[in-house]
Amino acid sequence: MNKQTEVFMKPAPQDSNTDNSSAWAEVGQSHPHESAILHVLGEATYTDDIPEAQGTLHAALGMSQKAHARIRSINFDAVRSARGVVAVFTAADIPGTNDCGPIIHDDPILADGLVEYVGQPIFAVIADTHDNARRAVRKVVVDYDELPAILTPQAAHAAKSYVLPPMRLARGDAQRAFETAPHRASGQLYVGGQEQFYLEGQISYAIPKEQNGMLVLCSTQHPTEMQHVVAHALGVHSHNIVVECRRMGGGFGGKESQSALWAAVAAIAAARLKRPVKLRADRDDDMMVTGKRHCFYYDYEVGYDDAGRIVAAKVDMVSRAGFSADLSAPVATRAVCHFDNTYYLSDVEIKASCGKTNTQSNTAFRGFGGPQGAIAIEYIVDEIARNLGRDALDIRKLNFYGRNDEEGRNVTQYGQKIVDNVIHELVAELESTSEYRQRRAAVEAFNAGSPVLKKGLALTPVKFGIAFNVTHFNQAGALVHVYTDGSVLVNHGGTEMGQGINTKVAQVVAHELGIPLELVRVSATDTSKVANTSATAASTGADLNGKAAQDAAHTIRQRLAEFFAKLHGGDAKAVVFAAGAVYLGEHSMAFGDLAQKAYLSRVQLWSDGFYATPGLHWDPKTMTGRPFSYFAYGASVSEVVVDTFTGEWRLLRADALYDAGQSLNPALDIGQVEGAFIQGMGWLTTEELWWNKDGKLMTHAPSTYKIPGISDCPQDFRVKLFKNRNVEDSIHRSKAVGEPPLLLPFSVFFAIRDAVASVGGKRFNPPLNAPATSEAILKSVEAVRAMSRAA
Repeated sequence: MNKQTEVFMKPAPQDSNTDNSSAWAEVGQSHPHESAILHVLGEATYTDDIPEAQGTLHAALGMSQKAHARIRSINFDAVRSARGVVAVFTAADIPGTNDCGPIIHDDPILADGLVEYVGQPIFAVIADTHDNARRAVRKVVVDYDELPAILTPQAAHAAKSYVLPPMRLARGDAQRAFETAPHRASGQLYVGGQEQFYLEGQISYAIPKEQNGMLVLCSTQHPTEMQHVVAHALGVHSHNIVVECRRMGGGFGGKESQSALWAAVAAIAAARLKRPVKLRADRDDDMMVTGKRHCFYYDYEVGYDDAGRIVAAKVDMVSRAGFSADLSAPVATRAVCHFDNTYYLSDVEIKASCGKTNTQSNTAFRGFGGPQGAIAIEYIVDEIARNLGRDALDIRKLNFYGRNDEEGRNVTQYGQKIVDNVIHELVAELESTSEYRQRRAAVEAFNAGSPVLKKGLALTPVKFGIAFNVTHFNQAGALVHVYTDGSVLVNHGGTEMGQGINTKVAQVVAHELGIPLELVRVSATDTSKVANTSATAASTGADLNGKAAQDAAHTIRQRLAEFFAKLHGGDAKAVVFAAGAVYLGEHSMAFGDLAQKAYLSRVQLWSDGFYATPGLHWDPKTMTGRPFSYFAYGASVSEVVVDTFTGEWRLLRADALYDAGQSLNPALDIGQVEGAFIQGMGWLTTEELWWNKDGKLMTHAPSTYKIPGISDCPQDFRVKLFKNRNVEDSIHRSKAVGEPPLLLPFSVFFAIRDAVASVGGKRFNPPLNAPATSEAILKSVEAVRAMSRAA
């Protein structure tokens, strides 16, 4: 017996029929992130850290300086004569298709005669160094013929300028319900966009291979999409292209489709020059070129009864899509499907339009339209409560979807029946543990004696659907290899962007095989290993890839169980894998020893796995179906203090309770909730995107774009996971934790609005758009004061 065998051999369980979930577990444990030590030591390898091959060149993009114009002429003489320049490429040099649009083919890799936003790439300079390439692009002389530009979603809506036809979803008879409603309210709301601001910018490194092959090392959430885009751009088959991603320094949706342009340009240059080419964006260039979270403008109307129950609702949403479609259609669809949030809407009409503007083509961002849809109904509920002089929490609870056994109030506006509703229990728990009622009284007392500083308090709920709206994306594959020393290598189609997917998948495999987590390693995502993968997005990463890896590991376990049972003349169903060993009655063996024996007996020790989420369907024409596998729930309470003289504010305390189901890794999940809360708070309070009158994004650097800092985090920050078990057969009955928690900081925004309302004795609804910057807060305070004087 070797040393490793001695370490991992454990006494056999008393019950040989005990399964892994009760005898021994690696899932449900708070293991650290698999790359945590590497992150701390600075040894984690990102795309720019990969040693450069001999002869590597560097690319930089030449970008449009006009929002909308035709190019009369371009003079590259000074560019070509600049130090270190090897080549200049334009759209004419693309051998295949000049397009990187993920759905509609309206997004050129390099602009060809027409530019549609300030920052649109027109050409690429290839030089011996990164700095020389960047210096050279600035020497170009471009003669433009300017055209009229549309810059805002409101202007796009007025001009009926859309990237695709508007959407409409209706249930019941909203117009008739309005006519009989005891009370009605209407208004407008604007919610700004958000820059992903990943720590690692966009980067691709293309290395030519034999027979028109290309290896693209790319910081991307969607290697398969990058494979397709590069293949089309080069005019070759997909099998010629291999895309690999070990890890990203953040993605947040900004590297789902938007990494395509960078991958394509690097690959085109590498193919033309037969040399490796790296394209790394500086922060300014990254922010100028890439799309962000869609900003939304809303016109809304609501009808409600004396108690505050919503009887009718209408909303007309228009987003700033940018110059091309990108992912605007599914973002708008998800916004429509999340307008209800946690509330039953019997008679409702929802319209959504994707405004075509001469700005960056907006794209995926954590939440993917869900936050933009849900915040509108929360704004409406907040308004109802103030109109009736009630606590907003009471109005929220009154309008909740019914409990699971309450027929009639448990079907969404798109026709999906809710069978997993825990919002009543979850909110009740948070209301109690956060001492909401006592703190509400304390806030009112404070405000009564404080003429300048005003406190605000809000509790807001979350219901978020999990799955891709496009059904065929809900699939995943994985490969699991067991080596003869008992160690395991896993490859799956998900990408690691810091969220911990590799850790969770490794835990799933370790649990399935009954071995310690340290014996499992997850390799880089690679299109030559697992093909036709979906993007790591829509909070489905661990759900899909965990199930696929479990499937592969289970196949291997079954083979080993049958082999072990054959050795000892027992029943394979009675074999137990636990704590690094295998047991059958009185017989036991270290997992590594069994793997060695199985290999010598020619038992296959590797397997592929596959998973497709069952029961999903969606009709985009009627906007009805069952688009989500299940719902994740949550709620948060925020308490703020606002300086009504300056508009400055501070988050004093935040309590968050999130439904992660039966968590795969509580430590990672709590970290995800904390990070999402602060990121969402930034979207709603500090992160303001501003374009000047010429269409240039002026907030394109850390000096002008304010993400939350340490000082913005509350000193008292309480995050807990709600005890629950997914009713759907998700991976170990867990629930997704990527996107839903970003909606939790709605409570921050509405706590700020609550504080501002106290300036007028809470008699008026403060007009407050997001982000609620200090300037916006001060403007809202002045509006409330004006309403008070007028009254």
